[in-house]
Formats: sequence, C-alpha cells, structure tokens
Amino acid sequence: MWRFEHIGFLWALAGVPLMVLVFVLMRSWQRRALARLGKRPTVLKMMPEVSFSRPVIKFALGLAAYIFLVVGLANPQIGTKIEEGKRNGADLMILLDVSNSMMAGDLPPNRLENAKRAISQMIDNLHNDRVGIIIFAGEAYVQLPITTDYAAAKMFLNNITTDIVPTQGTAIGAAIDMGMKSFDFVNGGSKAMILMTDGENHEDDAVGAAKRAAAGGVAIHVIGLGSPQGAPVPVYQNGEPVGFRKDEQGQTVVTKLNEEMCREVAVAGDGVYVRASEANSGLGLVLDQVAKMEKKSFNSKLFKDYEDRFQFFIGLAVLLLVVEFFVSARKNRKLSELNLFES
Repeated sequence: MWRFEHIGFLWALAGVPLMVLVFVLMRSWQRRALARLGKRPTVLKMMPEVSFSRPVIKFALGLAAYIFLVVGLANPQIGTKIEEGKRNGADLMILLDVSNSMMAGDLPPNRLENAKRAISQMIDNLHNDRVGIIIFAGEAYVQLPITTDYAAAKMFLNNITTDIVPTQGTAIGAAIDMGMKSFDFVNGGSKAMILMTDGENHEDDAVGAAKRAAAGGVAIHVIGLGSPQGAPVPVYQNGEPVGFRKDEQGQTVVTKLNEEMCREVAVAGDGVYVRASEANSGLGLVLDQVAKMEKKSFNSKLFKDYEDRFQFFIGLAVLLLVVEFFVSARKNRKLSELNLFES
C-alpha cells in the first residue's frame, strides 16, 4: 500500500502542463521565425550547428527530473505490513462526555478540551494496553473500537466536538452499557472504563449500569470535570462566542459539577473518583489503579511503520539533471560529419 507523507507537495505537479504548453508555444514561435528567413533547407545550411531535436530532449529530461523531485519531496511510503503478536496489558475504554455543558470554561479553555488534552497525554504513556473511545451526550456512540493503534486513537480524539452527537443530554448509563458491549471478553486483558464527565446525568440509571459492569469484572473510574460553583455554557456562531445559554425565563444557565453522581458511579463500579483541576487531570491516579490490574496476554495485530521511498525519486531526479547538463543544445560537428552508411 502506497501513501505520501507530505501530499501537499504534489500540488506542484499542476505546473507540469503549463511548462509543456509554454515549451510548445516557444517551439511554434521558433518555427515561424525560421520560416520568415527563407526556405527550410536553405536556412538549415546557414545554421549547421543548430539542433532542433536536442532542445526537446533537454526539456524532456528536465521535466522528468522536476516530476521525480516533486514526488520525492512528497515522500512516497510503502506499507503496512501487519504482523500478529502477543502483548500483555489491559483494555481501557474511555467514556467521554460531549454534551453542551462540557463547553463551560471553569476548566480552561473548557471542560472538553481539558479532558481531550489529558486523554492525549494518557495515550502517550500507554505501552501494551489497548484503548477505545466512546462519546456520549443524549446517546452514546463508539468513536474508536478497542485498539493498540495509539496514533489512530489520538487522531480520532482530535476530531471530537460537542457537535459530533446530534442528541443532547448526558446518558452515562448508555455509555457504560455500550462500553460493556464493545469489550472483547474472549480475548484481551483485564478491563476498565474511564468515565470523564461533569456528572449532569439526566437520561438513565448510571449507577445501575456501573453495578452491572462491576459484576462483569469491569472497574469504572470516574474523573469529574468542572467545579461545584459551576460556569455558564457559551453559545457559538461560526466558531465565535456570542453569549451564554439561557433558560425559558431568560436566566443564564449555569452548569455545575455533580460530584455526588460521580462518586456514586465510581463506588458502584468498584473504581475511584477524582476531580480534575487545571494542575491535575486525575488520570495519574486512575492509571495507578490500572497498573495494579492483572495483565493478561492477548493477540494483537502489530502494524509495521511505513518505509520511506523518497531516496529513489530524488536519486532519479539528480541523475536526469546530470544527463540534461551534459546534453548540448547544439550539434556535435564531428558526429554530424560521420556517415556510417557510406562505403
């Protein structure tokens, strides 16, 4: 499988047709200019050292060198090779709240971005563990199935916004139930969920779902996002804040961290509860609990990194430029005087 690491460089190939067009127009202008001097056989005798084919060869060599150079700068890569391997680790499912209240600014820049930053740092510290992501608001969705591909996990994480789930609300119980369905209980290591939410659950029985997960051998650790004092929920238009959400009476809506709910879910799920702050995301304590879990061996598909192939294209470009440099635009008088077919 081929890919380009810096695909933006390939836009430079759009100049190739323009180069060809300019060259063709110049050749056409030269032919018309020579035609004005007289008949072609006579003009050619007046310019014995002028070659009409060698400029075409030089242009073709230069154009080919340009194409190979652009492709080389884009760095074509070949891969991936998938290898089966054995790994020892735990399975972690991150349940991330993406309801509108997560845009509150009591954890700068807001609760959601603070959580995403913490998750990204956590992924950087994982080694043999598998990770998945479930997002939820009024409904829950699997954003990333359980995987060892940490690069893919961070890519999916970066794309998460509050607009990604169409139905608003905070269905923590649905997210936990979906997490249980997403785990591979046949293969894989010990399992845990990391719930990151402000605890404003309005949809279902989150505590009951946590008890069911704990009965199935899955611990649920909860990280509370926000402050008990709360903060208003901003409203955006075209990416710019235009005010704050208001209720039916026209009062500004203030969203507060529901620590009581978070603690109840953590206790029911045999996990720990931590309130995130600007200085501490709480994931360190959660990862300490994960480290204490029994690590089991599981089969994993390991993806070999893409291998660079730019050197071949750069090498061909340099070679063509060297050949183009030594090809003269004029005829070689001694070679032109040779007639191999005369006796």
